[in-house]
Amino acid sequence: MFGYYFDLALRSLKRNPVLTALMVLAIGLGIGASMTMVTVLHVMSGDPLPGRSGQLYYPQLDPLPLKYQQSAYGPDPRLNFTWPDAMALVAAHRAERQAAMAGGALLVRPARTGLRPFYVDGRYATADFFAMFGVPFLRGQGWSAAEDDGRARVVVLGDTLSRKLFGTSDSVGRMVRFGDADLRVIGVTADWHPQPMFYADASSKAFGEADQFFLPLATAMDLKFDANSNQSSWASIEGDIMKSPNLTWLQVWVQLKDPAQIAAYRQFLSDYSAQQKALGRFERPPSHARLYGLMDWLGRQNLVSADVRLQLWLALGFLLVCMTNIVALLLAKFLRRSGEVSVRRALGARRRDIFLQFGIESAVIGLAGGVLGLGIAQLGLWSVRHRPDDYAHLAQMDFSMLVGTFVLAVVASVLAGLLPAWRACRVAPALQLKTL
Repeated sequence: MFGYYFDLALRSLKRNPVLTALMVLAIGLGIGASMTMVTVLHVMSGDPLPGRSGQLYYPQLDPLPLKYQQSAYGPDPRLNFTWPDAMALVAAHRAERQAAMAGGALLVRPARTGLRPFYVDGRYATADFFAMFGVPFLRGQGWSAAEDDGRARVVVLGDTLSRKLFGTSDSVGRMVRFGDADLRVIGVTADWHPQPMFYADASSKAFGEADQFFLPLATAMDLKFDANSNQSSWASIEGDIMKSPNLTWLQVWVQLKDPAQIAAYRQFLSDYSAQQKALGRFERPPSHARLYGLMDWLGRQNLVSADVRLQLWLALGFLLVCMTNIVALLLAKFLRRSGEVSVRRALGARRRDIFLQFGIESAVIGLAGGVLGLGIAQLGLWSVRHRPDDYAHLAQMDFSMLVGTFVLAVVASVLAGLLPAWRACRVAPALQLKTL
């Protein structure tokens, strides 16, 4: 029966190619515009570490004075950690794993002939960074906690940087000069690039380029390497600026495997805040301490800009306009076939048979519109990739979005055809047969 109705749909659409083309074009334009923006939103708000994100948490403390007034334009200092607080949380070992980190950009001085010095982005971190985030290694391994404590002059390279410096040969055990320091390569990772870069400083580009080196945080401090994360202070600083209890610049992530650990860690943060308050460091209540899951933390960062959301709503509004036009065109098309419908009804066809016939015809229009919409969406995503925004390079349609394009096209066209199909199957056969 389905094959019969499908054949009827094709015959009907071929009888009026201009009207068919208009309907396919309308649904294709609406679907193409909508799926372009839905795809952009999808890649910007997706899970950066599927399978691991449910165990990753970002703690937050409140070391600010009571009289501190947050600027409406600057970043919140509480988004990052001071050195003493970050080291205390890491040293406490209250989670399965814990790591403190910060971003950095260093000058690489290649030994390779013909290669000029260049800057590259990377990450300073403590030892649990790799195991906690599941960073894949191609060769070698990360450093140990003992090497953290010993300020070992070691580095892990990303595959792209390793190939640039050493070609296809094994770089493990080789020396690389960062700034004025020689570091020994102990591992090479696959180009690990979770999007968004959830572990980075909240004020940095969440959809930036992948980190190409990783080195111990204590080593970076010992070598006076600059950190490119946001630095916020609220009091005068004496001595070592980066280790000041009045300067936030580090990020801390912890891995917690079950609700009991999560509850215990929340209590630990509250107790730590109360202890620091008793010592006179913290002035605000311990209840200001927070613990955010990875996806909750990303939601708090508002990574999807108001501009992207506005464009999505405009695209969906355009789809609604296209569907309204489809309703009008299908209504005119189906009612013009009242005589054909009446003959079928007189020969024994039921109203639901007529409704199903026209529903399948609407679905065929939607399927054709989906093919056109897919092409338009790909063109739209190509144009997005040429924009200067940091997320632009991510505008690629994955399999789920590909399937979603056709599903949305068919569903939209079937919904648009419900009223015309219902109206057509309600035609009184006797009145129409008199005119034949």
